[in-house]
Parts: sequence; C-alpha cells; structure tokens
Amino acid sequence: MRFPLSAIASAIAALAVALCAGCAATAQSSGGARPLSAHPLPFKGRLAMGDPDQLPPAVAMSLAPNSRVGFMYREELSHEEHHPPTILSAVNPLIYLGYPMGEYTVTAFASLSIIDGDQVVGEYTAQSRITRSYTIYSQPTHRELDTEARAAVRKEIDEKLYADQGRVVATIAGTE
Repeated sequence: MRFPLSAIASAIAALAVALCAGCAATAQSSGGARPLSAHPLPFKGRLAMGDPDQLPPAVAMSLAPNSRVGFMYREELSHEEHHPPTILSAVNPLIYLGYPMGEYTVTAFASLSIIDGDQVVGEYTAQSRITRSYTIYSQPTHRELDTEARAAVRKEIDEKLYADQGRVVATIAGTE
C-alpha cells in the first residue's frame, strides 16, 4: 500500500503541531493584566497576620511595625497531577517522540485584609491557576509552578490595592 507524499507530509505536520501544543504552559488569573511597577502605598501598616517573606510587593514596601493599621495576608496553594495509566503510556509510541504524558496544575488563592482597629477597611482576593504539561524528557518542577502562581496572585492583589488606595486612605483618615 502506497501513501501519497502529501498525506505523509500532512500527518507529520499534524504530529508536530500536536507535540508543540502539548508543551505549552497556560496561566489563568481572575484579574486583568496590565503592567504596573510596584511602589509603596500612601499609608503604612503593620503585619497583623502572614509571612513577611510572602507578601505582595506594595504591602511589603508599606510595612511599619508601630502603625495602627494592620495587614492580614494569606496564601493557599493546591496541586493536581493528571496522567493516563502507566500501562497506556508504556505502549503509546507518541510518548517516546516527546508527546505530553500528563500535566501538573497549581492553583494559588490569596487574600488581603486591611484593618484599622476593629474596622475592616479593605478586603482583596485573587486566584491564579498555572498548568504545564510534561513529557518523558522534560517536566517543570513544583517549585517553578508554585513561584509562578504566587507571583500572579501577589500582582493581582497589588493591582486591586492600587486601584482602591484612595478609598482606603480616605477611610483611614476618617477614623483618626
């Protein structure tokens, strides 16, 4: 049985497209993305809850230990891995050509509350989902995915905080 050369070329092109598409990384964030350089907020606050090494840049640059305004920050990560049964992967010839064997997904959730005494003056949340496929020859590390997901939620929290900083400053000034 002979196959026309155009059919063989089409099959090879389809295989190449499938291989390249499987290696792509996807990132989803619940907020809009616009470039923004980090800068301190127009008010200072103390860290009431959270890890000082894992704060969004705007919050980290606006810390003051003796402020009456407090920041409460929390991040959560969840991990997922999807792959076919090992026996199917072992007999699939595409796996040995670099076709994706499965994918890793990290979902990050972050929340920031700004408090002034007993009053909550601002609450912000962000979520990001990072998914990367892996092959028999290469795979992303969990640390890479964690870092990317954390950076995405911190950036989104910063953007929401910058957009709302005027209201927060007015609320804090009104309670003095």
